[in-house]
Amino acid sequence: MRELSVPAMVEVPDSANLTDAPFSRAAEDPGAIVLRRRAVGAWSAVTAADFAAEVTGVAKGLVAAGIEPGDRVGLLSRTRYEWTLLDYAIWAAGAVAVPIYETSSAEQIEWIAGDSGAKAVFAETAAHVTAVEEVRGSLPGLAHVWGIDTGGVAEVVRLGKEVPDDAVAERRAARGADDTATLIYTSGTTGRPKGCEISHGNLVRTARNAIQGAISEVTVEGSSTLLFLPLAHVFARLIEVACVEGGIVLGHSDVPNLLPDLATFRPTFLLAVPRVFEKVYNGAEQQAAAGGKAKERIFQAAAATAIAYSRALESGRPGLGLRARHRVFDALVYRKLRAAVGGRVEYAVSGGAALGERLGHFFRGVGITILEGYGLTETTAPVSVNRPTAIRIGTVGGPIPGVDVRIAEDGEVLVRGINVLRGYWNNEAATKEALEDGWFHTGDLGSLDSDGFLRITGRKKEILVTAAGKNVAPAPLEDGLRAHPLVSQCLVVGDGRRFVAALVTLDEEALGPWKQRHGKPAAMTAGELRRDPDLTAEIDAAVAAANRPVSHAEAIKKYAVLDVDFTEEAGHMTPSLKVRRAVVMRDFADEIDALYDT
Repeated sequence: MRELSVPAMVEVPDSANLTDAPFSRAAEDPGAIVLRRRAVGAWSAVTAADFAAEVTGVAKGLVAAGIEPGDRVGLLSRTRYEWTLLDYAIWAAGAVAVPIYETSSAEQIEWIAGDSGAKAVFAETAAHVTAVEEVRGSLPGLAHVWGIDTGGVAEVVRLGKEVPDDAVAERRAARGADDTATLIYTSGTTGRPKGCEISHGNLVRTARNAIQGAISEVTVEGSSTLLFLPLAHVFARLIEVACVEGGIVLGHSDVPNLLPDLATFRPTFLLAVPRVFEKVYNGAEQQAAAGGKAKERIFQAAAATAIAYSRALESGRPGLGLRARHRVFDALVYRKLRAAVGGRVEYAVSGGAALGERLGHFFRGVGITILEGYGLTETTAPVSVNRPTAIRIGTVGGPIPGVDVRIAEDGEVLVRGINVLRGYWNNEAATKEALEDGWFHTGDLGSLDSDGFLRITGRKKEILVTAAGKNVAPAPLEDGLRAHPLVSQCLVVGDGRRFVAALVTLDEEALGPWKQRHGKPAAMTAGELRRDPDLTAEIDAAVAAANRPVSHAEAIKKYAVLDVDFTEEAGHMTPSLKVRRAVVMRDFADEIDALYDT
């Protein structure tokens, strides 16, 4: 058993709550720009005074609508300015914010709104409002449904016109660090999502210790970020709070608008999940390949140089020849990649899944250092993170200040500290199972290096045991397979079977350029291509690469390329892009059985 404790760098009083920062900043520096709001053709600055006034206006409306301290208010929306406004207004009214993913089904909306006992829901679009109204009959406690795009926020503000500002000040003053701020429902890779009770103290303490301690070099004066991950997810939510706490200028975007928004917003750092970085790399590679053999060779040489340059930084200064090649490729390739994300990004924070050493070294060599971290909804996002001054690519860094990490005898990662949830809402049994003597049992397997860097090696419940008794962690194999540009998703199987196998899906975006280069008809579908010899050769190579780090007994022996991708709509992926293993294995049981028929 190994254990590492890191004391908190920033102490937060028990009286603190999430609304302290925006209102104190409005009083001390009312003209400071705290957010930028997307407008037609430009970004509109939101000052500290503007934001505090808007928050107060909505909070007064919530008071007028009968929202009492501790009441739950749902937020069903994509990431946008109004989400942050409503988040802070709900907290200013003394209520509890309950995020709901914009892609949620009616059944999921009904479960979260019903289990949380939501008294009101802000729903983004008319379609979202309709979805909530459809299940309202089974939600007797739901008194209000306000549409964000249909004038609901303005309606709430009008309701509160006669409510004095002092009413909001009293509500704010009555909430402390131990009060519940939000119920964040787990994305539910297995079973019903559970509501994680995250307190004001969890968010404030974690945010302040992260930005002032763990990544203080990233969040310097003048820093900014463009948030495009779902704010229903704890990772984006913690960054939202960290920006408000730390005076970091915050903007909001979404995937369809991301590239043009990056060019105009020009953030200094980003946060994303590994799949985003894989897409950036694969897209650049495919674009180079589409430009002909010469450009493809230039990109491949540039990528190899970036990786070699980053690796050399770990062992000392890169040699003269490597530095010269790096300068050449910086002019030809790297500068264009940095320009694609606005030209000012030096750091990016990655979480949610394993990034992989290849991508980590590539992006650092390009000039964008990815700080890979690790955390869960139950730990208010970060448990650990690599830092600019203490980075080891291939690990998820050291614990953030205020957090203790222990590796149990069976290899499970246990966490204790400022970030650990209060418990699961309405689920005492799950709370008792997950929390023991203050330690949260993550369900993840890992190890601590001698100097405190944490490595995650797999999921405790996802360990496969082959018929021969070999324990196999599927995550490293799956991460290795997804590194190939043509692979979208994969699922490693083999529990109780003779050998390890995999289901593989193809990336539609990458298939187009690949078909063109290999002389395949543009109309060929993934289903038609999956038995094509050229494509089979590509996937064979991807499997061979994924197998290199593991023993023969752990290696993938057979695979099946599916004719469809795993999607959230089909129920195979969570909103945070994790594969729902049980659902995939159920829906593709015939394909799995066929792998073992011979």
